[in-house]
Amino acid sequence: MRTWQMKEAQARLSKLVKLAQTEGPQAITLRGKSVAVVLASHAFEQLSRDKQALVDFMRQSPLHGLDEIEFERDQSGAREEDL
Repeated sequence: MRTWQMKEAQARLSKLVKLAQTEGPQAITLRGKSVAVVLASHAFEQLSRDKQALVDFMRQSPLHGLDEIEFERDQSGAREEDL
């Protein structure tokens, strides 16, 4: 991701937007700190589309509806911690 200083981003906004469309996100910094990212609209739409709820995701699992699921447990002894 290319990084632009704020003054350069302001002066070359047209180029910054074109690069966001063709090369991907463009970062903008102010006084050395990241303050913004310019994205192509299709990238933003992809990031912000509705996400599936966790409950709906779990219901699509091949294990959904099984009454009991057995998990193998590690029978080794307890883990020793270094002090």
